[in-house]
Amino acid sequence: MEHVIAPLMTQARTELVAVLNRIIGKQEGSIDTAIEGLFLHKVCSSTGPKSSIQQPALSVIVQGSKQLWIGNETFSYDPFHYLLSTANLPVTAKVTLASESEPSMGFRLLLDSKELSLLLADEHLPPMEKTQDVKGIQIHRLEYELLDPLVRLLKLLEQPEDIAILAPLIKREIFYRLIRAGQGKQLQQMIMQDGHVNRIARVLHLLHDNYHQPLKVDELAKQAHMSVSALHHHFKSFTAISPLQYHKNLRLQEARRLILSTDQGVAAVARAVGYESPSQFSREYRRLFDVPPAQEKHKWAKQA
Repeated sequence: MEHVIAPLMTQARTELVAVLNRIIGKQEGSIDTAIEGLFLHKVCSSTGPKSSIQQPALSVIVQGSKQLWIGNETFSYDPFHYLLSTANLPVTAKVTLASESEPSMGFRLLLDSKELSLLLADEHLPPMEKTQDVKGIQIHRLEYELLDPLVRLLKLLEQPEDIAILAPLIKREIFYRLIRAGQGKQLQQMIMQDGHVNRIARVLHLLHDNYHQPLKVDELAKQAHMSVSALHHHFKSFTAISPLQYHKNLRLQEARRLILSTDQGVAAVARAVGYESPSQFSREYRRLFDVPPAQEKHKWAKQA
């Protein structure tokens, strides 16, 4: 069977590169599409580490390669692997292989919790594989059963009149293939109303809503109906970092957004995201982004 699948994989990857080249053209960066939740990207050179929030999504590299870091864990993927994230997680990412002649290209499909709920509740769904360890981010090998509907979804961008009818059907098939490929438990945990993973998801929402407030781990544990030690254990197992690191990263990500998109001074931004000490804010900002906030603001102002 492998001798039949291999040529199909090669053909599908070649087709994806061709489709993306036609659609993206000379554009670079992240590109919205007419298909809800689908974003394309193109980078023409390897980039230094950049910090961002990774949304629940299926991420595919069609050409090139990429690395993500959460705490001390590294996740690498390429055209033979995909990344599946099921929570909003602060990550540091780097494009590791890209050039003008062969840019890094790929796409990201946001996970639809409503559609996944309906699919996972379908009585005809075959039994899911048992999974010992469910993490917020995982790397999996890309097989033809998943690659085929991904190609068809991308090709719809060249047939806009078919998007309204066919895109929801193909996305449902993609989610089904993820479940059948062994990722059902990871997706199920994303939408379950109970269990450790859902409780951690609840904590993540609380942190996002209250990032500018002082971190009170005992209060978070109470909200999640966990002991403090259980919260630490399951939080780090799911996100690869501690609640304190996560909270700090959220503050600094928002601070960077304010620095690059508003006229606020560094001290005002520090206060806005919850820092009482501007010097501590500057130290932690530089540690995460490799540049002091004042210097980054000055550089951005000159380019504007």
